[in-house]
Amino acid sequence: MGKIKVTKVKSAINRTQNQKRILEALGLKKIGQTIEHDASPSVLGMVNKVSHLVSVEETK
Repeated sequence: MGKIKVTKVKSAINRTQNQKRILEALGLKKIGQTIEHDASPSVLGMVNKVSHLVSVEETK
């Protein structure tokens, strides 16, 4: 299983409560903040739900 870097690039203002909770569960609070996660199916599903608010990079 690889790793991914998730960076918050847009605000969660005027987004649904579900999307706000997903960002919080990923550990993203501020714009520009980057968090590294394992590329598990659950994390990839969360990233897919908020893909319009984050950018994703694969790492080794």
